Amino acid sequence: MPPTTFQHTEVLPLGKDTTTEYRLVTADGVETVEAAGRKFLKVDPEALTTLARTAITDIQHLLRTSHLQQLRAIVDDPEASGNDRFVAMDLLRNAAISAGGVLPMCQDTGTAIVIGKRTEGVLSGGDDERALSKGIFDAYQQLNLRYSQMAPLNFWEERNTGTNLPAQIELYHKDSDAADPSYEFLFMAKGGGSANKTFLYQETKAVLNPKRLARFLDEKLRSLGTAACPPYHLAIVVGGMSAEFNLKVAKLASARYLDNLPAEGSELGHAFRDRDLEQQVLEMTRQFGIGAQFGGKYFCHDVRVIRLPRHGASCPVGVAVSCSADRQAKAKITSEGVFIEQLERDPARFLPDVTEDDLSDEVVSVDLNQPMDQIRAQLSQLPVKTRLSLTGPLVVARDIAHAKIAERLDAGEEMPQYLRDHPVYYAGPAKTPDGYASGSFGPTTAGRMDSYVAQFQAAGGSLVMLAKGNRSKQVTAACKEHGGFYLGSIGGPAARLAKDCIKKVDVLEYAELGMEAVWKIEVEEFPAFIVIDDKGNDFFSETSEPVLQISFR
Repeated sequence: MPPTTFQHTEVLPLGKDTTTEYRLVTADGVETVEAAGRKFLKVDPEALTTLARTAITDIQHLLRTSHLQQLRAIVDDPEASGNDRFVAMDLLRNAAISAGGVLPMCQDTGTAIVIGKRTEGVLSGGDDERALSKGIFDAYQQLNLRYSQMAPLNFWEERNTGTNLPAQIELYHKDSDAADPSYEFLFMAKGGGSANKTFLYQETKAVLNPKRLARFLDEKLRSLGTAACPPYHLAIVVGGMSAEFNLKVAKLASARYLDNLPAEGSELGHAFRDRDLEQQVLEMTRQFGIGAQFGGKYFCHDVRVIRLPRHGASCPVGVAVSCSADRQAKAKITSEGVFIEQLERDPARFLPDVTEDDLSDEVVSVDLNQPMDQIRAQLSQLPVKTRLSLTGPLVVARDIAHAKIAERLDAGEEMPQYLRDHPVYYAGPAKTPDGYASGSFGPTTAGRMDSYVAQFQAAGGSLVMLAKGNRSKQVTAACKEHGGFYLGSIGGPAARLAKDCIKKVDVLEYAELGMEAVWKIEVEEFPAFIVIDDKGNDFFSETSEPVLQISFR
């Protein structure tokens, strides 16, 4: 029988957070006032601005201690592949450099996202979104970050805002004891790589079966690939009163914001975590062979699986990841001041005392000063997955530059000589700090340039490409036909590449495009792996086929 009396439950009933450690940002701009026999928390707009500025600064340079511990565990795991350990070490080195506060951990410094929850007793003047946006603006102006937000001028034309605004800011009411008013926040910086690996699948009740769900996830999780810089914090959400709520929960779960959900459901319909299924999915990902980007077991650090109530005719399934730039922090404002989650300020303590020989297989040095034919001849002798160390000139070009060059080819013009003579690196730098040759300068997602490869290679360009993530079959076919190669760069260590590997940066063409310009850079011992060769071999093809017989318990 259905219940005859009203009962209320929160859909996301989070237990009390007893583990997050906070540090005081400021006690200014916060005071307690009394009126109508109640206590209120008065928050000046400047306190919100200070909090947002501090949060963006911290999450661009610092990581959670737990994330760094997971990277160190990969290095220490005897079952990890050599490439797993090499990637983990590079990410630890990157974290140590980024913690210095000059170079952000990733060149894609992301979209700023703020989620706030305030109790009824918080008084702030009402224009909180503006105050938070001002703090985000200040951070992107003052730090060596990158502006990535594009404003549509009309349906077809757009322009970079030059501020990284607008931000995504969502403010909500929170139930709480009226005697202790508070304002809680989650700050995130979400880059394009991991945001683009958020997926919604409109399934039916048929997927709520151990064998069917296992086959479904085996296929879909493999398709995530490595473009978003694994190892991932993976979130899977099944159910939801709407598609958009499912994906919102998936994003929050990937940030481990929902870790305190209950472990069991109820007839009232609240969400819960299935910790047993989380371990089964984690083990599944370790059997893929994808590993931490170039083969191994560490495709994921951990998994969150959340079950939501749903409409009987709908069963949305959401998948989201947080990448190696695992940028988020909780914050709160109480009567005692403005606080933010304490992130790790000494990541170097997680670096083990090991040599390069302990981390990976043999490294092949490639001199990029050679003519292109000689570079290709050397690469042709090596199998996919070979680790490389590149030294010499690279041309840097990404989306807009590729589109402009394609227009020139379509108009009957020649391929630019620089794309004939040098490998092309898909990337776009953050701001360059004083005294540095480059700002943070890691690879961007290769797949966005797939549609140009056959045309460019037929015209004699892009015969050696360098970026992150897997490519489509059309790229493999083009490389086989034209004698080309795709080299995978480690996604994530943009600060380390800027500090240790990139020695000179000059604009070649399209300077007006800012970070989207065509650049020429000089690199030393730049790490890469052969992913696609001139014979039609693709490393990722080995890991893309689902297992036919699989089931969850």
